[in-house]
Amino acid sequence: MLDPAPATADTGHESLWTYVACPTLVVDQTGAIRALSASAQELLPSAALGSQLEATVDWLSPVHMRLVAPSSVPTSRESFNAGGPVGGRKFEAHHATLPSGEVAWSLVEDTGHVLREAQYALTREHERAAFLLEASSVLMASLNIDRCREATVLLAARDLADAAVVVAPAGRGRRMPIFYCDHNGTVEQRSVDADPASVTGLSEALRGFPPVPSRWIDAATLPDWLIPTGFPAPVRSVMITPLPGHGVSAGALVLLRHAEEGEFSEGEEVLARLFAARAGAALSAARLYAEQAAITRTLMRDLLPPDLHPVHGIEFAGAYRASEDYEVVGGDFYDVHPAPTPDGETLVVLGDVCGKGLEAAMLTGKIRNTLQALTPLAADHHAVLELLNGAMLSTEHARFTTLVLASVANRDGSVVVRLTSAGHLPPLIIREGGRVEQADTFGTLIGALPEIHAQSFETTLAPGETCVLYTDGVTEARGGPLGDYMFGEERLAAALAECGGMPATAVVERVMMLATQWVGQQVHDDIAVVAITAPRRTHLSAVDGHTRGRFTA
Repeated sequence: MLDPAPATADTGHESLWTYVACPTLVVDQTGAIRALSASAQELLPSAALGSQLEATVDWLSPVHMRLVAPSSVPTSRESFNAGGPVGGRKFEAHHATLPSGEVAWSLVEDTGHVLREAQYALTREHERAAFLLEASSVLMASLNIDRCREATVLLAARDLADAAVVVAPAGRGRRMPIFYCDHNGTVEQRSVDADPASVTGLSEALRGFPPVPSRWIDAATLPDWLIPTGFPAPVRSVMITPLPGHGVSAGALVLLRHAEEGEFSEGEEVLARLFAARAGAALSAARLYAEQAAITRTLMRDLLPPDLHPVHGIEFAGAYRASEDYEVVGGDFYDVHPAPTPDGETLVVLGDVCGKGLEAAMLTGKIRNTLQALTPLAADHHAVLELLNGAMLSTEHARFTTLVLASVANRDGSVVVRLTSAGHLPPLIIREGGRVEQADTFGTLIGALPEIHAQSFETTLAPGETCVLYTDGVTEARGGPLGDYMFGEERLAAALAECGGMPATAVVERVMMLATQWVGQQVHDDIAVVAITAPRRTHLSAVDGHTRGRFTA
């Protein structure tokens, strides 16, 4: 409840000013406060009856004294209105002259000023949010770590400072990769041999510690290697903030301002840290991707089929295509293990692991390593298959593989080929004149049953004749004019009949081209093809007939 006592020592209507809602002061001709409302008392705690207006509202006192001066002749009612701050808020003072000669001053808050400040703050916040959104989009668009560093300094120099520098953690030795960007948007990269501890806050930022406030950093002590080429000296203000990564610091961001620019404000430091967090996450993702890509390339070297070359005068060629265009390896594989001497047997292996993708490729790698270890036993195909079957049955997986082995050797000017299929499609042989035969070999697939049964097939290749090993990715490829027909063995045999006398490389390229055209853009299995061609320099008299297979085209 309000105190009913009058607000002045005089009796009369002065006590009514106490209950006026608007902050109001009644001031006499000497500048003394004669009455005030309760709201004015709350707004101006120092105001008291009898105190001078100058001690309470200093910007209002001069206006009041001009108003009450005997010589004052205002041209309008608003001529002596005034405005100024009170308690951090802006007010306008409107006057009313009382019959007693005293003046009642009403203080009205300038809400338009408050609204303008709020609108400015909202606009600024929208600009910051838009900048951070753009930064996230640009920084995460590339997984190349150098391009990500370039994008970081470009964005920072454009929106946060007059120039920006990204200092990356040193690799081996003390050389640090550093990226610079000046106010013109020119990016420069250097490798600097320097001690980051010589710069206040840089060593801490590189280790991921919280940033040192910019006001603590003396710009005059900044070394030349941390300033972009052509930056106008002197540097007025420096901000150094860490680029946080995933467990490991991604580096440090250094922002520079010219001498004519002001120092970094607290709000600008907050925005810089928000940007640095996004840049650090992008750089960390790029670094992890680079590491994983390097690991993948190292592993892929052992999983990818090898490039084939002539061995002891015999032509070998191979080609592979994974089931998906974005994959590099899969379940199909081939290898050639050269004979140690020209008259020895070179072992050729082509197989197809159940399934496709990376899991099949990993099992493929294990099978290839096992077969390489078994090459000393290559003269006995059955023994090799039994040992491989035992190895696959002992591992914890539910996959199996089909396989074909080919032992190839020069014998008295001819090329002798011994073929053994373990659940795999029998090879096709292109004879002189384009006649195609199917090798009479079959057997049990590997990794499914405890015992292996296989029948081998031996033949001789005349000069220019070719033995073709392939996986079911060729014959079972679906496509054609209607999109759902299998390529099939007959269509493959007809295509090979047109390859009589062609080099091994040309035969492989022909088969891969036809299979690729057949499937078009449709889903297909892994495809692998190997061709073995007898050298054309072999004398015809060395050929002593051919062993016919079960299929003749």
